[in-house]
Amino acid sequence: MVSKKKLKEYEERIKQALMILGQVSEDTTTPRNIRRAAKESMDALQNTEYTMGVRSSNAISILDEILQDPNMPPYTRVKLWNVISILEAIKD
Repeated sequence: MVSKKKLKEYEERIKQALMILGQVSEDTTTPRNIRRAAKESMDALQNTEYTMGVRSSNAISILDEILQDPNMPPYTRVKLWNVISILEAIKD
């Protein structure tokens, strides 16, 4: 079982990740497929039927796939790497 303190930290991390993903999904200079992936990973993070660890893993795998896209602007790639590093700390 995860401690209350850890849960609070994980919730903060998810909030932080959602904020960055929100920016990416609304950035019109970013290709549509990348914005869509950002939205999908936001949905994965907000899906309450899974534990926080599973939700963050699902979001990471969506982002991992899209990071290979050669059309991704470098600043967007950095933001997505940042999200992944925030989410990687979340464990069940």
